Amino acid sequence: MAQTVLPWGHPSAVKHWSPQVLKEQLTKSYWQKFIGMDDNNVIQQKNELEADQGDRVSFDLAVLLRGNVSVGDERVEGKEEALRFYSDEIIVDQVRKGVSLGGKMSRKRVVLKIRRLGRDRLSQYFTHWVDNLIFMTMSGARGINPDFDGFALDYTGHAGNTFRAPDSAHLIYGGSATAKNNLTSGDIMTRTLVERLSTYASMMRALDPENANLLPTTVSGGEHYVLVMSQLQKHSLRTDANAGWFDIQKAATTAQGASNPIFRGGLGMIDDVILHSHKSVIRFNDYGVGVNLPAARALFLGRQAGVMAYGTPSGQRFSWVEDTKDAGNEAVLYCGNIMGVQKARFNGRDFGVVAVDTYAATV
Repeated sequence: MAQTVLPWGHPSAVKHWSPQVLKEQLTKSYWQKFIGMDDNNVIQQKNELEADQGDRVSFDLAVLLRGNVSVGDERVEGKEEALRFYSDEIIVDQVRKGVSLGGKMSRKRVVLKIRRLGRDRLSQYFTHWVDNLIFMTMSGARGINPDFDGFALDYTGHAGNTFRAPDSAHLIYGGSATAKNNLTSGDIMTRTLVERLSTYASMMRALDPENANLLPTTVSGGEHYVLVMSQLQKHSLRTDANAGWFDIQKAATTAQGASNPIFRGGLGMIDDVILHSHKSVIRFNDYGVGVNLPAARALFLGRQAGVMAYGTPSGQRFSWVEDTKDAGNEAVLYCGNIMGVQKARFNGRDFGVVAVDTYAATV
């Protein structure tokens, strides 16, 4: 049976092609394996705005009780401790991208092929755009990454979700460095640094009660953190004489829950930390005493490190508008969605992420 092809600009085209853009974008997205609806995810997706009007979602963190107890016959009345909550919010806004598919002479291909090409290119664009936005948001910085199309070097965030630089309790440096200006070429990503991060995460509130615990995600009964590093940091770790790279890889393949998406594409595992790498990890070129050393910001992640929200239901998440210009001669296609992403922060402190800055020279 021949396939029915709707003419260009037909209103019914959106019902078929809009969901396909979403499907393609989610399939290609690096961050999608870390995103989920419940709080046992690195990035929690909030759906309140998919049915309600508005452009922002507020969410709370209940603070742990800290007061004294009443012992024996000591009166407990009048000693009640008030429940305390810290609040944060995420804002959504529309983001769109248009493409020209050429004039009639260059559109001798059938309409179906044009739509497929538009779907593929736009889904690819939004995959990179959203992934890079998440990297910047979770890092709290734009960095110098030159391949971040659509983001000027002075970009500060989407939809009013301004980038939040890491607070001092959630920023760790490689090696013996304690600040950006004393980082040296020896302060690289190492096995020792990864083990240090795991220990630090488990002790955060014990060391400072004002910090919330950095909670690991639970995978098939096991608890794990995630460390996403740059390819340059990965090179430093792999060439670290004390790393034991074979054992790192073996630990991930034999771990409980190794089939979970959170392990997908991983490099290996050290202690309870699943290792990942990606080319879009934020990079800098102004570290060290001379303000000229290259550095990268890895992300050490637990649950609810970030929050993501959409303004439309999943089946209608991407708009798909077919139109013409130049008196009908030029076919154009517009695609977009309403979304926002933010790093979770309560009481002025990051919640589920520690930034890890190390020296990271080009190999």
